[in-house]
Amino acid sequence: MSKIFHGWRIAGAASTLQFMQSALLTQSFGAYVALLAEERGWSKTSLAGAAAMQSMEAAILGPVLGWVMDRFGPQAMIRWGIVAFALGFFALSQLETLTGFYVSAVTLAIGASLCGYFPLTVAIIHWFERHRARALSLLSLGLALGGLAVPLVAWSMHSFGWRTTAIASGVVALLVGFPLASLIRGRPEDMGLTIDGVPKPAPMTADGQDHGAPAAVEFTARQALRTQAFWLLGLGHGVALLVVTAVNVHAITHMKEGLGYTVAEAAWFILLMTVGQVMGVLSGAWMGDKYDKRRVAATCMLMHGTGLLLLTYATHSAELVAFALLHGIAWGLRGPFMQALRADYFGRNAIGMILGLSAVIIAMGQIAGPMVAGFFADLTGNYRMGFTILALMACAGSGLFLLAKPPRLPTAT
Repeated sequence: MSKIFHGWRIAGAASTLQFMQSALLTQSFGAYVALLAEERGWSKTSLAGAAAMQSMEAAILGPVLGWVMDRFGPQAMIRWGIVAFALGFFALSQLETLTGFYVSAVTLAIGASLCGYFPLTVAIIHWFERHRARALSLLSLGLALGGLAVPLVAWSMHSFGWRTTAIASGVVALLVGFPLASLIRGRPEDMGLTIDGVPKPAPMTADGQDHGAPAAVEFTARQALRTQAFWLLGLGHGVALLVVTAVNVHAITHMKEGLGYTVAEAAWFILLMTVGQVMGVLSGAWMGDKYDKRRVAATCMLMHGTGLLLLTYATHSAELVAFALLHGIAWGLRGPFMQALRADYFGRNAIGMILGLSAVIIAMGQIAGPMVAGFFADLTGNYRMGFTILALMACAGSGLFLLAKPPRLPTAT
């Protein structure tokens, strides 16, 4: 049997790291918010501020991480990120004040940035071209499957308390993260391999000599910044995350306070959302390299908006089921396409910096989503106005992807 291409080993390790982050933090953060709001009496805006600070950190670090990734590779960065991620949970377990919550949230965010979606995405982009969307979908599958553990995390909080759950999460991060990090490598050329694991045939000239394939013309970060596509993709991605981050932070609280469900019961709808997300990821793995990614992303934006409206005005559990499936499928299907589109448009040589600069724009949505929802919830006493605004913005954001056509290639120099 032929050896498994190391790129798929990287994609598998990256997917597992994403599963860990999603299960312990991304999709469980809302449970911490709901319990702390009840136990401490902190306002929803204050608690959402911690999520906003995480996004601000990502915006600040994004270009720096992109520069580091393009020059030094991902492995050491991921290992440091795992340490910071664990320390964030240990700090969370000891908090007594809102300031302490913010400190732990920022520490968790730094760790997640160093060992999470950004460096793992860049690594996969360097290893794949023909199967890029499929490999990125495998990465997102880990993020999606993490939601399956949300009921387990909620059960742990109920049975042992949120402090013990936070300590256990930090220990798991260390024990699982370090072995996986050792598999992540920067480029196939570093291991004597080629992109996709299949050597590209070199052209033969008239003199019968093999002079190698001409280098592909790719964008520098500065050239990418000058294109309309860079800004439209960034804005569209940011608008999508208005809904994603608002749901992650506030959906459980809305179902608990606005709809009368317990945290454990609400966690089951998050689990169903995860099922939808997995369905979306698997669909993306199949269609990602066959269909127009822009149009698929535009359709997903309408699904995000419709799903959030169903959550907002739900009067029956069936509407929550519809929300969970629509939003989950849209998230799982659209997510991998965001980075695949950028790699398709701009190439891989400066993709770390390009993704890092995009993170600055994307962070606007990550910050605004939870803050808008939390602000209007404190102002009006429920999430209806805030969620409605975010849902309508997501629907309107569909047009951003339709306008983001491939840019003209830069002139080779």
